[in-house]
Amino acid sequence: MTNANKKSNRKKILFLVQFAILLGLEAIFCFTPLGSIPIGPLMVATLGMIPVIITALLLGTAAGSVMGFFAGIFSLIVWVAMPPPSFLIIVFSPVVSGSFWSVIFCIVPRVLVGTVTGLTYNIIKKINGKSKVVNALAFGISGVLGSFVNTALVLWGGYIIFYDKLSALFDGNIDIIEWIEWALEIIGGTFSPENAVLTAINIVVLTNGIPELIISAVVAVSVCMPLRRVLTKQNLI
Repeated sequence: MTNANKKSNRKKILFLVQFAILLGLEAIFCFTPLGSIPIGPLMVATLGMIPVIITALLLGTAAGSVMGFFAGIFSLIVWVAMPPPSFLIIVFSPVVSGSFWSVIFCIVPRVLVGTVTGLTYNIIKKINGKSKVVNALAFGISGVLGSFVNTALVLWGGYIIFYDKLSALFDGNIDIIEWIEWALEIIGGTFSPENAVLTAINIVVLTNGIPELIISAVVAVSVCMPLRRVLTKQNLI
């Protein structure tokens, strides 16, 4: 076996090991409490997109998209078999919604997290790949956009597709109304029964989506940037 073949095999093995480790981390985040951060009586913030973003930045866009697919399958299993206490069960669980749209919302946004993260990084890096500032921006912006794609498609997309079912769920549901009023007291605002669904969605964007954007950016810059630098120097990616 030539040195070139040995190096190629070494890269393939390293790629599979890294992907397997990140897939294991994804499973931990999806199936254990370690990936969930309670932020209220009816909502839980998750870290499930972090392994997808890391995969896209370290192993490439295609690998990130595949990791996103696994994340979506894991999410679907969770929402069907052991759903958390959230009104978003209408969006994510096909058993509850009775719609194939729930399967799409579980899987497609997660796949796009990996796709958007990887493509964004590649595009920004082409501006000036040797600049440390541009490099940091490439990681940070990629992480933010990847996370935003998931938040936007899931929450606002779910609002559009499942508005009627969400409205029916909210109608007379004291727990959800109290949660909305409690959240509005913290962030400021007045409750309107006519806009209860959209208000709840926007609250989740503020309390769930924005923190996840920040975490994604921090992880992308502080973890992925140095790791990619080391792997590049050793000619392993």
